[in-house]
Amino acid sequence: MRPLPTWPGIVAAIALVPLALPWPARAQSSLVYLSLEELGNVTITSAARREQHLADAPASIFVITADDIRRSGATRLPEALRLAPNLQVSEVYAGGYNITARGFNANSANKLLVLIDGRSVYSPLFAGVFWDVQDVVLEDVERIEVASGPGSTLWGVNAVNGVINVITRSAADTQGTLASVSGGRRERSAALRHGLGLPGGGALRLYVKRSDLSATETAAGAPVADAGHMLQGGLRADWGGTGDRFTVVGNAYRGNHGQPKPGTIVINGASFALDTIRLSGANLLARWETTLAGGELSVQGYLDRTARVTPPFFDDTLTTADVELQYTLRPARGHTLVLGGELRRSRDRVEHGSPMFAILPERLNQAWSSLFAQDEIALTDELQLTLGARVERNDYTGSEFLPSLRLAWKPSRDHLWWASVTDTVRAPSRFDRDVYIPDRPPYLLGGGPDFRSETARVLELGYRGQVLPAVTLSATAFHADYDQLRTQELAASRTSLYFGNGMKGRVSGVEAWGIVQAAPWLRLYGGIALLHPNMALKPGSHDTGGSVAATEGAMPRRQWQLRAAFDLPRETALDLMLRRVGELAAPAVPAYTTADLRLASRLGADTEIALLCQNLFDRAHGEFTAVETRTQLRRNLMLQLHMRYR
Repeated sequence: MRPLPTWPGIVAAIALVPLALPWPARAQSSLVYLSLEELGNVTITSAARREQHLADAPASIFVITADDIRRSGATRLPEALRLAPNLQVSEVYAGGYNITARGFNANSANKLLVLIDGRSVYSPLFAGVFWDVQDVVLEDVERIEVASGPGSTLWGVNAVNGVINVITRSAADTQGTLASVSGGRRERSAALRHGLGLPGGGALRLYVKRSDLSATETAAGAPVADAGHMLQGGLRADWGGTGDRFTVVGNAYRGNHGQPKPGTIVINGASFALDTIRLSGANLLARWETTLAGGELSVQGYLDRTARVTPPFFDDTLTTADVELQYTLRPARGHTLVLGGELRRSRDRVEHGSPMFAILPERLNQAWSSLFAQDEIALTDELQLTLGARVERNDYTGSEFLPSLRLAWKPSRDHLWWASVTDTVRAPSRFDRDVYIPDRPPYLLGGGPDFRSETARVLELGYRGQVLPAVTLSATAFHADYDQLRTQELAASRTSLYFGNGMKGRVSGVEAWGIVQAAPWLRLYGGIALLHPNMALKPGSHDTGGSVAATEGAMPRRQWQLRAAFDLPRETALDLMLRRVGELAAPAVPAYTTADLRLASRLGADTEIALLCQNLFDRAHGEFTAVETRTQLRRNLMLQLHMRYR
């Protein structure tokens, strides 16, 4: 009997199928919608807080389009972000991720700002993002703008290494009903969305989504208690046109998942059970945009309430109110000026569940306020200078000044060169200042009462252009000097620890990606990111937490990805994605290569069925944490069905 073919052999065979088919002059299905020229003309807002073409944006920005998301087969937002070559995406446990740009995935990836429809999902608890509760109906996403590099002048502190801007489609563009179902060994999900018109020319979209994730295993086959589910629903409404425009977005969710650690921990002879994490939250955002005195005025406000119960450590309930105003105008020839301000208030209530850990004070109200301005100056028809500055105040460190300077040269329609220098900071979080172990004196860990903002000065040199009629390229070289990075210091008494700013360092690197339209029916994507970190303790530091090794060790020195999108005859599409991520030193994680394949076919104009095969080249691989508790992501098959009713 002949041996069964291996998975790599199966992938290679499937990849060769399109080459044996009778191809028409143009693909009949036309599933790759945007030409290379149209991709350059995609409208973005992350680089300048105003609409501009991607080809004109002097920044390192990768745009994940709606078609990219659909063809990837991603069912969750973090999985869709794997499409961006300028991000490091690590699944820590089922549904839990560390996501960052340009390194620093240790310390909870606390240097990346994430926006969903204009609402920041940054958590002041630990200066990061709880990815297990961040999701949307991916079929409703218009695009995801992934800007690597500092964005703090326009978006505020904590946008140190990048900004992820998730933008969903207008309710007017999602009329009718959509039903989406996905099922496999690892996860099951279903989404139902309905769009309808409103009196006065408005439109409304309603949705509900349910996701269930199975428990994973370690490399030794031990179960990881990380199974969970999430139920969420919401709405988006849009009114207006060329004059006044109104948008309202609301979401609510509830779910839980296990804690992916050993079932109990023991401290000073006492045992504490790690029970199920319970999650809930709701948010409501309203935005008004209008034309005023020859400029464009935008006023936005939102309320956001989240609750996270993490036994036995803490129960945290955070309520945030945010108001933002922005005015874009052209005060003189050759000038485009963006002015704005933001005011944010939060009410944090923490209850600790055991005497071993506390966040003190348990009840804390905080305030952030900021003013920002950016002027884009056309020096000549080809040369543009951008000057920007932001002053932002927080309760921990007072006012922070965030300047930036950017120069762009566009010698022709198809080529853009740019350079920038930016000063940016990460403000302290409650985990930097207010963590105590145990919950009363004498403390083994006494918080970080004098913890200051982490700082960075970043230099960038970039290029974006269409180097050949069928080839586009984007490349950025960068160098960042960091200071006042977080360490775990030994107190002068040598009987306790505290959080300090005892580390500095440099990170240099290159990130590049390109698209090749190899044939009317075949598009190729490629991307690479290279990092060279060099961290060191500052004189006088008595770090006891191995901060240098942990910070450098969580950065893969290199990662790359290749994608191929085939448009097959008979309304069929084949997509292949190959990713390689370099090894991590701390935690020690071997390098891994993964391959995903998706074969989709349209059953009429409004129905698509697809088979998604994940991790084809290896039986399992881990992406983060120590091997004893590390989740192994195994080979997985998933069947997907998408149906629209107009």
